[in-house]
Amino acid sequence: MLYARLLRQAQPYWLHLAALFVVSLLSIPLALLIPLPVKIAVDNVISSHSLPGFFEAVLPAAATRSGAGVLVFAALLLVSIALLEQIQGLFSSLLRTYLGEKLVLTFRAQLFHHAQRLSFSYHDRTGAFDASYRIQYDAPAIQWVLIDGIIPFATAALTLSGMIYVTATIDWQLALVALGISPVLIGVSRAYSRRLRGQWHEFSTLHSSAMAVVQEALATLRVVSSFGREDHEEARFLHRSRKGLWARLRVDFTQGRSGLLVGLTLAMGTGAVLVVGTRHVQAGTLTLGQLLVVVAYLGQLYGPLETLSRMTAHLQRSLASAERAFALLDEVPDVAERQEAKALPRTRGAVTFRNVSFRYSKDRSILHDISFDVSPGTRVGIAGATGAGKTTLVSLLTRFYDPTDGAILLDGVDLRDYKLADLRKQFGIHLQEPVLFSASIFENIAYARPDASYEEVVAAAKAANAHEFILRQAERYETPVGERGMRLSGGERQRISIARAFLKDAPILVLDEPTSLVDAHTEAAVLEAIQRLVRGRTTFIVAHHLGAPELRRAIDARRWPTGLCEVHGAERRHSR
Repeated sequence: MLYARLLRQAQPYWLHLAALFVVSLLSIPLALLIPLPVKIAVDNVISSHSLPGFFEAVLPAAATRSGAGVLVFAALLLVSIALLEQIQGLFSSLLRTYLGEKLVLTFRAQLFHHAQRLSFSYHDRTGAFDASYRIQYDAPAIQWVLIDGIIPFATAALTLSGMIYVTATIDWQLALVALGISPVLIGVSRAYSRRLRGQWHEFSTLHSSAMAVVQEALATLRVVSSFGREDHEEARFLHRSRKGLWARLRVDFTQGRSGLLVGLTLAMGTGAVLVVGTRHVQAGTLTLGQLLVVVAYLGQLYGPLETLSRMTAHLQRSLASAERAFALLDEVPDVAERQEAKALPRTRGAVTFRNVSFRYSKDRSILHDISFDVSPGTRVGIAGATGAGKTTLVSLLTRFYDPTDGAILLDGVDLRDYKLADLRKQFGIHLQEPVLFSASIFENIAYARPDASYEEVVAAAKAANAHEFILRQAERYETPVGERGMRLSGGERQRISIARAFLKDAPILVLDEPTSLVDAHTEAAVLEAIQRLVRGRTTFIVAHHLGAPELRRAIDARRWPTGLCEVHGAERRHSR
């Protein structure tokens, strides 16, 4: 089943895989030719046997009449085979690299696409780095299995068949002796495969856990440093890494035991062939040159056998990674788009909560039986203590989560009946902690509408009271904001985020505590921009209490319908 999924994943590249397989197959005749120059030198130069009829027919007479001519031919043949091997290896390497990178890139893009569309509850449960680890470290399994596993495995199997055939034509008894170890090798491989895959699963999980500590600590470095917890975070990292270290040692010990048995079995087979072959030379049924050819072929015969055995063990890591990657793809989003979902060009902004309840888990109920109507253009203030469910309430609006019970209607239609992308285009969201990207100010504002012109971006910045401070920056609109916008102050980040909302021009706004992180002076500029932003739009403003300035300044503005909703745990109080 797993192999079938990997092959289906590689379906767009089947022609490339076929080309790589054909180029890999060229190594088989070259491998069969390698011992031939040595045989010619021993049997036809040193022992003065005549050349096989084929060479007599194709070579000039001058090259076959003297030992020197035959020796020169053997040397030239050796050089030619080596040259062809290098050319075949070059083409094979280029194809392997190109195809492997394309397969991994396509698989990573598919995983990334799916991870972005998984429900927030999934990422809340597993942590963001778990998906990142699978995309970065588990996705290459498709290359390891198909390019570094199946194709070499098939090539080794065909090479083995060719070696067996040639060896049997020289001395069938030696061929049987050489193959006598095959059942042992197969048994060793099967015995260790399942155990190794489980151990690789354990190691990947522990390694991911350790790397998650690094990502978390560096992402919150200011907090870590301010509390002097660097040593604590390092200790957490080392604790989890040591678990991963011991898991890796268990893997290597299991692989080592498998390799020891494989090596011992191959050595026993080689010894048996040497004994029987020497007896045959002494009995005159085999020439010395033929014995040397058989011994040379034996190395190439056991090479594929060893490859098949060891690859079965090493392949378990790739298969374990592939299982983890496909497990991410198999995650079904809690928030799914219905097949018959309707398009939504632009909403009027009428919102209805009808007996809405929500819980994150069976024992964690957040909202219970909430019902209210919001007319187009209404400004709704949502207040309540931390953890009461304010952010959850507005998250249901954008379908970051779906209600456990009840329904939310937009323009009289259940949110779940709209196309998800169309629905989210109707909302402009301004978070308590503005999210900026490591790009320029211009790019951060234009993130809402990538096709916006420079003039439109500037107009949005002016509306958000951001234009003046942007002009004071060294590179103005091209100024990099740094990671998460840390080169800007909190108020500047707030106004960039508001400018982004202006540029999107969505009919519904969600403002989550927009002034909680700014000082009194900056608060005035932010509130002025917010008042300008909310005009004519259905607006949900989240605050800790009903007296919050962002609520009072927005809700108390004249000539606009208003509403207040106070959230207390699983209950609510609504007033107009």
